[in-house]
Amino acid sequence: MKKLILIAVLGLVSLAVHAQAEIKFTSETIDYGQIAKGSNGERVFEFTNTGNEALVISDVKSSCGCTVPEKPKDPIAPGKKGEIKVKYDTNRVGPIRKTVTVYSNASEPIKALKIKGEVLDDKSVLEN
Repeated sequence: MKKLILIAVLGLVSLAVHAQAEIKFTSETIDYGQIAKGSNGERVFEFTNTGNEALVISDVKSSCGCTVPEKPKDPIAPGKKGEIKVKYDTNRVGPIRKTVTVYSNASEPIKALKIKGEVLDDKSVLEN
């Protein structure tokens, strides 16, 4: 009887160890390219939960106040897609080099994403 209980407990522990959320981003860098001052600064990081447990993104932080990230409100089921929206303040002229840090229950619980580009004062710049 003790062996049966031990085998059952080991089986449950084994399943718990293998149940894990995994986050795979389509791209870990968003390149704004050269954009005009005041243009649309909203972009999206797309990802998929490639694990076998629901993915919960607990927090998303940016390296400065000029970038505002928005995390998904609900857990992302295994195999499903989600997105993290970012909005950069394009009224700030100059290079864009910022980090957006994602905190989750994934096997890699802290993930750094990058945004880059350049905001030009010239309104004639074509947006990407």
